[in-house]
Amino acid sequence: MTATLLDDATQARVVAAYLKRHPEFLSEYPELAAKLTMPREQGPVSSLAIYQMQSLRDKNAELERQLAELVGIAAENERLMERVHGLTVALLRANTLEVTARTVVAKLSADFHTEQVRLLLFGDEPQMPRADWLQQVPGGAAELPEFADFLNKGEPSSGRLSADKLRRLFAGQAEGIQSVAMMRLGNAGILAIGSTDPNRFQPGMGTLFLKMIAATVTAALARARDVA
Repeated sequence: MTATLLDDATQARVVAAYLKRHPEFLSEYPELAAKLTMPREQGPVSSLAIYQMQSLRDKNAELERQLAELVGIAAENERLMERVHGLTVALLRANTLEVTARTVVAKLSADFHTEQVRLLLFGDEPQMPRADWLQQVPGGAAELPEFADFLNKGEPSSGRLSADKLRRLFAGQAEGIQSVAMMRLGNAGILAIGSTDPNRFQPGMGTLFLKMIAATVTAALARARDVA
């Protein structure tokens, strides 16, 4: 037992001597400083205690930053949910295919602050209006070979598009479009939203709300066609 105590004391002196020779040791291993216990004595606060306090302050500041970021994301998601709900309610009131299509474009333009909205509807509906925001595609998906991969996947897509795809979607108003969100509307067609902001729609961004919008619009178009 005495030998063990002597060994412990020797090891402690070795550690203390090492730390004296290497005062930067804790800066290289900051996690150790947070675990050390300082003696509570009268007199000036030790530099290590100050270091520990500053370390905790830095961690608290980072946690506060992360919390503020999460609160901001939650608030934005709540606003998006309200807009999707508003779109759904408006589409429930639509009683024809034309009103349904106009409602989609109007709500996305106004409530979602989008710059360009395009509906590419498969088939040929003679009662539909001639408008910049609408393209009828009588041949369906086969008539859009440049979008074959996108249509086969069936998942929303966001990011930049090649010039030929932009021209196909936005016709004479493709200039200036820097990023696009696309949604397949089941077998009804494609819904595209374009922005002059290259960061508005980015690859890898969350697609939950795009999926919700696509499902809502797809169901509304199917209902309108059934009524017609």
